[in-house]
This record gives sequence, structure tokens and C-alpha cells, in this order.
Amino acid sequence: MAMRFGRLDLNLLVALDALLTERSVSLAADRLCLSQSATSSALGRLREYFGDELLVVKGRNMILTARAEELIEPVRAVLEQIRTTVAVAPPFDPATTDRVIRIMASDYSTEVLLTDALATMERCAPSMRFEIQPMHDAPIEAIERGYIDLLLTIDYAISSDHPSQILFEDDYVVVGAADNPAMAEPMTRQLYFELGHVSARFGKARVPAFEDWFVRRQKQQRRVEVVAPSFLSLPGLVVGTRRIATMHRRMAEIVVRNMPLVIREIPFDIPPIREALQWNIANNNDRALRWVVEQLELAATSKAAAPGNVVPIAPAADIDRNSLEVEYRMHHPQK
Repeated sequence: MAMRFGRLDLNLLVALDALLTERSVSLAADRLCLSQSATSSALGRLREYFGDELLVVKGRNMILTARAEELIEPVRAVLEQIRTTVAVAPPFDPATTDRVIRIMASDYSTEVLLTDALATMERCAPSMRFEIQPMHDAPIEAIERGYIDLLLTIDYAISSDHPSQILFEDDYVVVGAADNPAMAEPMTRQLYFELGHVSARFGKARVPAFEDWFVRRQKQQRRVEVVAPSFLSLPGLVVGTRRIATMHRRMAEIVVRNMPLVIREIPFDIPPIREALQWNIANNNDRALRWVVEQLELAATSKAAAPGNVVPIAPAADIDRNSLEVEYRMHHPQK
């Protein structure tokens, strides 16, 4: 093995890790920023070295051989050890970096946090670039495969396998048109369930937002008349109608400034959401990423402390947050 190790180009370990993860030559090529022919060549050399096919075609897909399955964890462990103990981390200076940071976030998180935070960071890191990706059906998979650097979502939806940081809390309110007779008085439970609703759902699987999922747990069921593709589209879809929308308070307070809308309190208990930031454990020592995380923490803290901001409402006594998290994860398996 010592002789054979001498014949192995250690760069091939990076290619092997990508191939074992993606189980596809074309996807591995994209990840490695190589051509498909170069990646196929790397696979050929790896097959020769290990004396095993590693990936074989079955139907329209490629599957791993038993030997390849055995290699997944050892290869990742070796690469991580090299990265953390041998490779020298390049110096990080916000003023000169041109790093690209990819963040997966909803339009709600973008509106209430990222908009101001990225503007502030631009002053300290003028050449740093950001790519905000919309939420989709498998955010944890996107973290683990390296498609994104940061995931900004509710704490119920993050993974216990990777580091995370709670940034802020927010509760819910009812939003309706200012000329809607139903909004003339405080909202009652009976009226809430009698009115038509606009709600947001996401991705190909039409995953419901947290409030949509939570309200479905009530004995009464509301009538969702319009399903929207984003949180920001909710306000416009209730203007000029008798419909209402259940929205995050922070976003609601933004939209009512510029649209003919009013806010009413929800007539039953919905626990506040907690927005969390998550990154791959393999990137825990990434200085640029840690700087961005710190800046987002500062932005979230300063927003919470700003005059006039609502203090987050604690969960109602009869709502066990831990049990609710378990139930939510059962209905929303992490991918």
C-alpha cells in the first residue's frame, strides 16, 4: 500500500470526495470546476488505483460500489484533517477581500435583516460579493453539498449536525386592507376563521410557512383562498379584498407604511419564530464566513434594540416549544 500510495496524486482525493458525494460525473465536474472529460479521467485513475469501479451505471443513474461506500467517511475525514491542520488559512481583510458568500434565505429574512446588513457590510467590505438564493425543498442538503455558505431560516428547520446561531425572534399579526370592514375592530377568533386567507408556500413541494403549518393544528380550519409564492407577495394580494394574511410582525410593520393596510393582533397563541443562521461544520474556521456571521449578529442585535421595535412575545404557557419542534421536524424531514 505504501508503494501504491506513492502513485496516488493526492488531488485525486478531492475528485473522489466530489464523485462519492454527487454520484454523478457531470455534477462532480460542476463542483470541481472541471470539464466532464477531466473528471472522467480522474475517475479512471481512481478506479485503477483502488482496483474497483467505484461508480457503476444502473438504469439512468450511477450508484456506488461497496468499496466506494466504505471510502466516503475516511476520504472526508482525511480532507478535513488536511484542511484544518496542514493548509494555511489565507489572511482575511474585509477591506480587500473579493470573496463571494452564498446565502439561502426567504424574502422575509432578506427584507427584515439582509437588506440593511449587506448595506452596512458594503462599507467595510466593498469588494465582497453576496448571492442570495431562494429557499427550496432541501436546504440542509445545500449546506452539506457546499452549494451555499449560509442558511438563514427558522430554528426548527436547521440541522443539529452543523453549527448555528440564533439571530432574532419575531411574532405574527393579521394584516388586511384598510377599507376591509372586518379590520375595523379587533380581530376575533371566530372572524379569523370565517374570513378568506392568503398564505405563502414554497418550492416544488409547496412547503407551508410555519404559521400555515401551525394554524392547521387548530381544531378549526381556515379557508386559504390564495396561495402565494413568497412572503412579500402577501400584502398586495389582500389589498382591495376582504381577505387577510397572517404575517411576521417585522415585515408587516414595513409594508403598512407604504400600502393601504392595517395590522391587528392574532386572536390566539402562535409561538414566535426564531431566525437562525447555519453553516457547514467544515467551514467553522473560515475567517471570511465567521466575519459575515458576526456582522449579521450585530445587525440583528441593533435592529432589536432600535426604538419602537416590538419586544418578542414569549410562547404561550400551553405551548411546549420542544414538543412543537419534534412535531414540526416529523412533518418537515431534513434533506
